[in-house]
Amino acid sequence: MSNYTQSTNFATKDALTSGDPLKIVKGTEINTEFVNISVAIATKADLASPTFTGTPSLPTGTTAVTQTFGNSSTLLATTAFVQAALATLHPVGSIYINATVSTNPGTLLGFGTWTAFGAGRVMVGFNSANVLFDTAEETGGSADSTLPTHTHTATSTVTDAGHSHVPSSNGNTTGFRSGGGYVYNVVRDNLDGGPDTTMRTSTETTGITVATTTASAGTSGTNANYQPYITVYMWKRTA
Repeated sequence: MSNYTQSTNFATKDALTSGDPLKIVKGTEINTEFVNISVAIATKADLASPTFTGTPSLPTGTTAVTQTFGNSSTLLATTAFVQAALATLHPVGSIYINATVSTNPGTLLGFGTWTAFGAGRVMVGFNSANVLFDTAEETGGSADSTLPTHTHTATSTVTDAGHSHVPSSNGNTTGFRSGGGYVYNVVRDNLDGGPDTTMRTSTETTGITVATTTASAGTSGTNANYQPYITVYMWKRTA
C-alpha cells in the first residue's frame, strides 16, 4: 500500500517568465503523475471487504484505541487489547498448566513473570475448616512414607457349660451315683415294695469349635501409598 506523491509542481511554472523552457508543461510530466496516481490507487484497500497485506496498523482514534476489557462491541481490537485481556485472565498468583510444553508462559503468552510451581506435588482445594488446608500454598504430606504390612488381632469367646438329662419317675429319688462317665439316678419304687430302680443319664457338651483367623493387610514398601497422578508442567505468575 502506497500513498500518491506528486512528482511535478505545476503551480511553480506559472511564476516563471515567458520563454522559460521550464514553464512548458511536458507530456512526460503529466504521464508520470498519472502513473503515480494509478499505482497509489491500485495499492489501496477497498472500502468494502478489504484484504490487508503486510503489517497493517490502526490509526489512533475512537476505533483504534485499546478497548477496555470485556468490551463486546464491534469496535476493532488491537493486539494490545488482546494482551490486556489475556493478562486479566491470568492475574498475579494464577497457575498455568500445560501437559506437554515446558516453555515458560512468559514466552508463550507474552506477558508476566512466571516461576515453576508445585514440583512433585498435587494441588488441593482451600478448606478453612481443616488446619491442614486453611492457608494458601500450605504444604504437607510425605513422598517417601512406608506403608507396612500388618495384622489385626481378634478375640473369640465361646461359653458352653454343658447340660444333663434327668428322666422322670414315679418313684422317690434317694441319691446319685456316678461311674463310667455317667450320672446314675437311683430311684426307690415305693409303690409295691419292689427293688430299687437305677436309671442313668449322660452329661454332654455341644462340641462347638470356634477358630478365628485374621489375614495380613497392606504391602510393605516405600511409595506404596501414592494416589493416582499424572505429571504436568505448572507455573505460577509472580509479577
